[in-house]
Amino acid sequence: MAMLYTQRLRFSELQQRIQGISQRMLSLTLRKLERDGLVIRTVHAEVPPRVEYELSELATTLIPHAIALAERAIEHNPEIDAHREAHDKRPR
Repeated sequence: MAMLYTQRLRFSELQQRIQGISQRMLSLTLRKLERDGLVIRTVHAEVPPRVEYELSELATTLIPHAIALAERAIEHNPEIDAHREAHDKRPR
């Protein structure tokens, strides 16, 4: 979703920028995001058809919160790693 923050992109452009994603998974994800009102899909009547994706206004309001969450996770990553390590060393 972050790749659409500043620009509209075609399906093929999104697939090129998202390493390792299959065409099917990207298609399913975009459909779900469109259904949720987070992505706008625009089909241009051309031959061949051109389809572009962009973030909706609702999605753009979520970006600052997603960035804050990611920054917090990065900031506390050493603490999280320590908890994971301690958990994994506990007897089962």
